[in-house]
Amino acid sequence: MKTLFYNFKLARDLKRLAKENAELGEPLSVLNDTVFKAMLCSNSDDSHEALRSLLSACTRREVSTVRILNDDLVPAYLGGKAPRLDVHVTFNDGEVADLEMQTSKSNDDLRKRAEYCTSMLVASQLPKGELYRGIKRVYQVFFMDCILFPQSSKLPRRYHYREETEHDRLSEVTEIIFYELPKLERRIDEFLSGKAELETLTMEEKWCFYMRYRHEKRAGVLIEQLCRKEEGIMRAEQEVTKVIRDMEKYARKIARIKNRMDRASDLDYAKREGIQEGTEKERQRLLEMLDQGLSVEEIKQRL
Repeated sequence: MKTLFYNFKLARDLKRLAKENAELGEPLSVLNDTVFKAMLCSNSDDSHEALRSLLSACTRREVSTVRILNDDLVPAYLGGKAPRLDVHVTFNDGEVADLEMQTSKSNDDLRKRAEYCTSMLVASQLPKGELYRGIKRVYQVFFMDCILFPQSSKLPRRYHYREETEHDRLSEVTEIIFYELPKLERRIDEFLSGKAELETLTMEEKWCFYMRYRHEKRAGVLIEQLCRKEEGIMRAEQEVTKVIRDMEKYARKIARIKNRMDRASDLDYAKREGIQEGTEKERQRLLEMLDQGLSVEEIKQRL
């Protein structure tokens, strides 16, 4: 039931986006969080395989099974903040991940948001009475079309709990990952100028290139190569193509409805103008006959 409701909400969001896109005439991209969710959460084999491949790239581990979860995290107490997630999944033997598409820094603190969501992913796992050793790994992943850490060109940035000076990791439970996609700009220039080859990219870098530059014509050749050589990205492209085709179909429907409404409005306006113009002509004719000194009976006969 949760999956059906999730897909219903996703379909509703896609229709809203299609309407907005029809009005603005702007191209859609995977950087849009609705398209991002549709690419990974649609009820299709292509979407499922794309999600499995992307998750494997982010975790740098093999992912065999993956399942979509509810996009709302239940707060620990009544009235607590319940963040809404983009792509909330469980995979393999119960590990959990949240994949987010973020187009701007927003007015809130993204670093604290990442820690908060990570803590909730951990806290939501164990029912009362269960042992802490039963906690599974959680991954909080942000794909960002903005720069959050300008002091470094590193991509991605991975965060764990570590000791202050000896840097040993406290446990394997949590990992927060930031992919700042604008940091790829120098790399894309290298590929477009022929100074770099596709084989030099890691799998997560390939996914980042696909999401950041899929909608840009200058990167068309690179995107085609990625889709041809990487099955997961190819499956993502097939799903995105279906999503955009359906949205364009819906946008055309919206445009046809709008055109019919505009024509009906124009006809109604012309009709009202015609009546008003006709009434004014009759009034002028009546005044002219009165000026000529005609009687009421003579005027009635002429009208």
